[in-house]
Amino acid sequence: MSIRIASLYRYPVKGLSPEALGSVRLTQGQYFPGDRLFAVENGPSGFDPAEPVHQPKIKFLMLMRNESLARLTTRYHDDSGFLTVEEGGREAVRGDLSSPEGRLAIEAFFRRYMPGELRGPPKVLTAPEGFRFTDSRRGYVSLINLASVSDLEDAVGSGIDPLRFRGNVYVNGLAPWAEFDLVGKVLAAPSGARLKVTKRIERCAATNVDPVSGMRDMQIPKALMQAYGHFDCGIYAEVLEGGALKEDDSLSVLD
Repeated sequence: MSIRIASLYRYPVKGLSPEALGSVRLTQGQYFPGDRLFAVENGPSGFDPAEPVHQPKIKFLMLMRNESLARLTTRYHDDSGFLTVEEGGREAVRGDLSSPEGRLAIEAFFRRYMPGELRGPPKVLTAPEGFRFTDSRRGYVSLINLASVSDLEDAVGSGIDPLRFRGNVYVNGLAPWAEFDLVGKVLAAPSGARLKVTKRIERCAATNVDPVSGMRDMQIPKALMQAYGHFDCGIYAEVLEGGALKEDDSLSVLD
C-alpha cells in the first residue's frame, strides 16, 4: 500500500473558501494549521471564548443551511490578519479580523449579502488558543481518499468535486473505502509526523452544495446510504508527533 498526498487544504473561516497549501507543519496534539480559526455566528450562540465549548454547527453560517456562502471567494492573510471576500469576481469587503473595526466590516457585509438567512446579528468569532470551530469535537485533521470519491461518482453516474468534502489532506493510493480500515492505525510521514486515525466522518447536507456554483445540486448523504449503507466519507486523525506534510509525500501505515 502506497498512500500519496495529492493536495492539502485549510479553511480559515468555517463555511467559507478552501485555501490550497503546498505544505504544512503539524504540531503534536494540535489542529491542522490555520484551519477553522474563525466562524460567523448566526445570531447569539452562547459561545464564550473564555470557556470555549464545542457548539453545533447550526449556530454558525455554514454550507449545510447557507449554500450562498459557496458563491463567495475568501482569503485569509496570516501576516496582516485581513480577510478578503470576493463576490462575482470583485472584492466586496476586506477586514482585519484582529480588530473590532475589521470584524464589523465583515459582519456588515453578511447582513447585506444574506439578510433572509440570518437568525440574528452575524458576529465574527475567533477561536481561542487550543480550540477550533470544527464540526467534530476531535476533528483535528481530516483525510479524504480520492479513490472513494471516484467510486461514489460511478455509483451516482456524475462527477463529484472532492472539495465538497472540505478535507485537509486528500490522498491517492488507497483502494476505494480502504481508509475505513485505517481507524486505530498510525500514518507516518517522511518528516517524522505521525497521525493516528480516530474515526470515520459522517457526512451531512453540506456536501450537496457545489463548492463553485453554490447550487444544491446533489444528494450525497442519500447516495452514500443507497450505494454503501452508510453516510461516511473520509477519516479524522489526531497528531501524535509533529512534522511537515507536503504534496507528493508518501504516508506509511503503522499498526
